[in-house]
Amino acid sequence: MHELSLVMSVLEIVDQYADEHHFDKVNEITLSYGRLNGVSPQAFEFAFGVQSRGGRAEGAKLIFKALPAVVHCFACNADTEIEVFDILCPRCHSSEVILAAGTEELKLEEMDVD
Repeated sequence: MHELSLVMSVLEIVDQYADEHHFDKVNEITLSYGRLNGVSPQAFEFAFGVQSRGGRAEGAKLIFKALPAVVHCFACNADTEIEVFDILCPRCHSSEVILAAGTEELKLEEMDVD
């Protein structure tokens, strides 16, 4: 479960920002990630609930933004949003495709704090 290491990294960032900006409580955290990067929001929420106990982020609401996965086809010059990566263009079925988006790492975008 790599979500545990991701949670630990997010909590380190929270503590770092809290020390720099002098806040005591995190109410909400917005996170983004690429749809195909393998993050499980449910596993992340579980690990976050356990690891944040007694800290500034205990009880914080997590908001997840799954960024779309997109393939670019060089044959038809189309960018197409996909759910599952295939080696063929969903439009023209060419194999001249690259994964253009959807593998972005987990990123802490925003925090609501007191």
